Amino acid sequence: MKRLFMMLAGAMIVCTLSAQVVEQGEGAMVYYSPKTAISLDFTYTIETHETGIYAKYAESMLGIKEAERENTTLYTLTDVHIGTATTTDYSRPHKITADATVPMLLTINEKGLLVGYNLPYEAKTKPAPRKTADNANDLSRRIGKAAPFTEEVIKAATPQAQAKAVADQIMHIRETRMYLLSGEVEHAPADGTAMKYVLDELSRQERQLTELFVGKTSKRTEHKRIQIEPESQIEQKQHWFFSEENGFTTPENIDADTITMRLMLHPQKFVACNSNAKESKKKKGAEMSQIVYNLPGNGDIEVIFKGHTLAKRTVPLAQLGIDVPLSKDIFSGAALPIIVFSEKTGNIVSISK
Repeated sequence: MKRLFMMLAGAMIVCTLSAQVVEQGEGAMVYYSPKTAISLDFTYTIETHETGIYAKYAESMLGIKEAERENTTLYTLTDVHIGTATTTDYSRPHKITADATVPMLLTINEKGLLVGYNLPYEAKTKPAPRKTADNANDLSRRIGKAAPFTEEVIKAATPQAQAKAVADQIMHIRETRMYLLSGEVEHAPADGTAMKYVLDELSRQERQLTELFVGKTSKRTEHKRIQIEPESQIEQKQHWFFSEENGFTTPENIDADTITMRLMLHPQKFVACNSNAKESKKKKGAEMSQIVYNLPGNGDIEVIFKGHTLAKRTVPLAQLGIDVPLSKDIFSGAALPIIVFSEKTGNIVSISK
């Protein structure tokens, strides 16, 4: 339905004119109002500890008591970004028929949304896909440098013998580094740069071998993206569940904590009337065009986890808006106006001549 507005006694009056129906054979342009969905982009980390294959020998051979014997994974929810996504509201079409006083110079995008009047429109081009590494480079990156095993480690017949040989190799690396730092070697690196390279390489080898006893910890960041179309209730909530052991999970997981999104809707308010179009025009004193823009409502969003607010934001919601017609006075004069409309809300961004 298309609506006509006028200001009477300080109140906004909205008059329903007619349904937007395109008749067969009728020359008309049709565009639609936008609809806003809420997007939540959750950020969480996954910290994984892989136990060392020689963990049970860590204390006896290297004196390391804190070596863990089990693989563990820890999920931590760190942040959430509240955004919006725009779709087309096919329940709110707007029909523009031929009018000698207002030329049909509408710019409508591929989604059927009004983006401008008397404004050239260039379709957005998709960004070029990122080049991915070839399989050989990817494999090299995942494997990294090979562990610096000695012949004794490779030929060891039992896991205990292997662990003993690796422990001896770690001790040898530590002694070598100590001799280099104290200057007790015959053929030391010639300069500081070379010395740094040798020490860094020894540290890398020691770390890689020690991980066979104490295990290896890795940490990566992941995202979970959720898109919500608000319902009609003024106040509403949605829930998700997150645990340290499983990340995003189901409500049946008793170890999970609840993520709650609170949403308070604020539609644009108007007072309906039964006046017809001609009476409205007389009271307003100006003739309205068929072109309408959307005056959006908004929503207050808060995301709560473990009793703390992760994020809070007010966003415009196009479907809570009302249609406001442009006066024909805007299109009078020698030059036609250039009008830019927001694709996200349907509101006016700018008017210039």
